Amino acid sequence: MANRRNGTASQADGLGDTLSVAAPHPRTALPNVAAIVTTVAALYFGREVFLPIAIALLLTFALAPLVSALKKVGIPRIAAVIASVLGAFAALGLFSFIVATQVSELAQNIPVYQTNILTKIRSLKETGVGGGILARLSKVVERVGQEIDRQDATLPATTPEKPPREPVPVEIVARERPLQVLQNIVGPLISPLGSAGLIIVVVIFMLLEREDLRDRFIRLVGYGDLHRTTEALQDAAKRVGRYLLMQLVVNIVYAIPIAIGLWALGIPNALLWGLLALALRFVPYIGPIIGMLLPLFLALAVAPGWSLVLWTAALFVVMELITGNVIEPWLYGSRTGLSPLAIIVAAIFWTWLWGPLGLILSTPLTVCLVVLGRHVPQFEFLDVLFGNEPVLEPHARLYQRLLAGDPEEATDHAEEMLEEKYLVEFYDKVAIPALLLGEHDRMRGVMGDLQRRQVAASALMLVANLDDSAQEEAGEEESPVAAEASDDGDPGGEDETELPDGTDMSVLCAGGRGELDDAAAAMLAQVLEVQGATVSKAGFADMEPASIRRLELETVDTVVVGFLNRDSVKHARFLVRRLKRAKAALRVGIVFWSEAAAEDKETAGKLARDMNADFVAYGMVDAVLGALSNEPPVALKLVAKRRMRRQRAASKKVTTAAAG
Repeated sequence: MANRRNGTASQADGLGDTLSVAAPHPRTALPNVAAIVTTVAALYFGREVFLPIAIALLLTFALAPLVSALKKVGIPRIAAVIASVLGAFAALGLFSFIVATQVSELAQNIPVYQTNILTKIRSLKETGVGGGILARLSKVVERVGQEIDRQDATLPATTPEKPPREPVPVEIVARERPLQVLQNIVGPLISPLGSAGLIIVVVIFMLLEREDLRDRFIRLVGYGDLHRTTEALQDAAKRVGRYLLMQLVVNIVYAIPIAIGLWALGIPNALLWGLLALALRFVPYIGPIIGMLLPLFLALAVAPGWSLVLWTAALFVVMELITGNVIEPWLYGSRTGLSPLAIIVAAIFWTWLWGPLGLILSTPLTVCLVVLGRHVPQFEFLDVLFGNEPVLEPHARLYQRLLAGDPEEATDHAEEMLEEKYLVEFYDKVAIPALLLGEHDRMRGVMGDLQRRQVAASALMLVANLDDSAQEEAGEEESPVAAEASDDGDPGGEDETELPDGTDMSVLCAGGRGELDDAAAAMLAQVLEVQGATVSKAGFADMEPASIRRLELETVDTVVVGFLNRDSVKHARFLVRRLKRAKAALRVGIVFWSEAAAEDKETAGKLARDMNADFVAYGMVDAVLGALSNEPPVALKLVAKRRMRRQRAASKKVTTAAAG
């Protein structure tokens, strides 16, 4: 009985074409493990080469808009590049000089703060905060020492030996030559200065040869698909450049109030802490914390009380809240395209790979990888792992929740979409395609009866949970407007259709052949209720020949029966005939649910005439329009064989009468 009601697995081929749009997203190919290990090893052992190139590349992205702006005002290209690079590195040099000066001044004043630190430690011991722990630790140490002394006393006495005479250490101080002194001073600076000079040269040449490098990259990587490669380069440049620029603006806006506030509170070297807050905020998550701990420690050292520490902490907390919740979303929001978890994982990975500089560069480097995965199919896994875009289509995500038996999360997902869509649009574009995925799985034989019932029950629970949203929508003065694909076949064009008022109309919605059909019928019933119609529901079991006679159709104007299986035309034809026999003045509509609801209306009309139905629909909007139509019902046509029998019976009566 279940196979007869729900179709058989042999019909899967007929449904495959219909559900091609609703098929799951193609599987993302994962890279070879050996390729990943080789790449990571090359980046790790070749960090002396790759790290300067990565820094130069990111600086090129950041300075490219400035160079373009200078060129627009008439400055030659070479002058614009040199001015931009020298200006950027001059700012970095000035920043480093100020920080070094402030650190030197702070180091000279550290002994002065020792008294306040000792005073606070004594106050902690006197108030008992931590004193118990210190006292216990000291007692434990004393007891251990006493036990050791006792063990030494119990050992047998031995003849004391004269301790060996140790040689007297003699320190030989050699005079350093001026060349050695210069070497000791300059030696540690050669490597960073050389790297900085190399980065400057690379940035200058990258900016000068930007177009040539772009063409070479396209020829090397994406010559076969110029559109996709060009889009990837533009996306990467836009995302990274905007991120670095906006992050710099945000950090400046964050650091200036911090420096002013610390100066007003009396914290020494307030300029140093403001500059460090600006720089450390480039480090995801832990940077602001480190930038706050150092001034807090200094506040602990410079003042005898605790009020300065509390005020300093409050300053950082307030500024972090304002910056994170107001300034950052206003300036760039989530334009990096990275998920929060991806930022943390990237910070850990790049720190392990390239140290502190890798931590600072982790976000922009990961942005480049995500852009690469978004536009190059071979690296799509990077976008799936680290991107912030949903990796499942809305209908696939909803079906996954229904499949897992989690209608609550499915309801949350639906309510988020209903903030921007009408209920009819959500059901038409998301919920019905989700049920089509379930029907497709059932037809393929991968969904058992128990799982099918669970999906249907979760879908019905979803509909019940959306009753409040349906009532709110029904109470709105504005009538819902549904978007339909345009008739010219353009998938991008949409026509808005205003749904009719269903007041004083009675509609019965029923499933055709299974539990999933019942869930789709419940969705249609809820949309009709929003339009003001009086709606009743029936299950697929009520559409059996023996059950149709027991349906209360006296007050029903229209019966709508829905099928997720498009190979149910014969079954639908018999249903139409039985329903119209049960009540002659009854409008009967058939809905063959399809995600591509913009079917040919002429084909639908021809199928309706062939089935003797009042209308045939393929989507939620057409189903509502047909159910709430004021057209008179189509009369039941007699079958050809029955006509012949009646004609023969009539001819026999005429012959008998003539013979008589």
